Amino acid sequence: MSQQAEPRLVTEPSWDLGSIVSELAGLRAISQRRRYRGRPLPELPSREAVAGIVDALVAALYPRHFGPAGLSEETLDVFVADTIEQALRRLRREVRRELRLGDLDGAIPHSEIDQQALAIVADFAHDLPRIRALLDSDIRAAFDGDPAAKSLDEVVFCYPGVAAMVRHRIAHRLYTLNVTMLARIVAEIAHAQTGIDIHPGATIGESFFIDHGTGVVIGETARIGRRVRLYQTVTLGAKRFETDEQGRIIKGGDRHPIIEDDVVIYAGATVLGRVTVGHGSSIGGGVWLTRSVPPNSVITQAKALSGDLVENGGGI
Repeated sequence: MSQQAEPRLVTEPSWDLGSIVSELAGLRAISQRRRYRGRPLPELPSREAVAGIVDALVAALYPRHFGPAGLSEETLDVFVADTIEQALRRLRREVRRELRLGDLDGAIPHSEIDQQALAIVADFAHDLPRIRALLDSDIRAAFDGDPAAKSLDEVVFCYPGVAAMVRHRIAHRLYTLNVTMLARIVAEIAHAQTGIDIHPGATIGESFFIDHGTGVVIGETARIGRRVRLYQTVTLGAKRFETDEQGRIIKGGDRHPIIEDDVVIYAGATVLGRVTVGHGSSIGGGVWLTRSVPPNSVITQAKALSGDLVENGGGI
């Protein structure tokens, strides 16, 4: 029998750590010069801090579900007040960081940025009751719209569509207050947790319900009315992106759908472009829709194949 070779013991690292660090530093310097135009490096917002702020706000909005166990009626308001106060102080710090990051020329005095951050956070704080009221309507819509739901508490605890909307309502208010990076961080935390991708710029009315939810995508300029219901893998997206003379994408512009009140969009449907789905309409599963439909329409693949709405190989 042949003898197996003795394993070679490696006692020293075989990598050149100094060279790796040096190359990374060089790449970082190039990137920073491009982004910050040679000015001193600003503090960046902390994703970890934002995640903690969101968790605290969710606990303050629904303390009996997401606060500590054992809260009594006497201690609920104390917990909510303390949690909101701490969350808002941390949020002010992150807002300040984003505002300073956006001051590319360093022309705005820090004291002025601090006051802007305080005003933004104060406006956000005053909207927390309105956010809670909207969320209550979303929770009720989920309970009423799903025969499997046994209680409102089950909906709050377990439904990914509700978890995504709790965070979207927070993110959307930050977005409208022009702290768009923090809003995107909140949205991407929700996306990672639920599989539901809602851009914080999307405007969504009361009593909104996403059933199952995985794979739903809602674009930045989408406008959704009241009492709308979506199922899994629905996309409300852009049909195309305009480009300039150099072929670069032109930012901004209304490019996502308008969904009016009382619309249901079933699993796998795709609605693209600045089209309007009229109130009371039903869009069937798997439909590809690229033009507006009037109120109370019923659009399905089968009807599209037999009528004059056939477009792009059977999708609408």
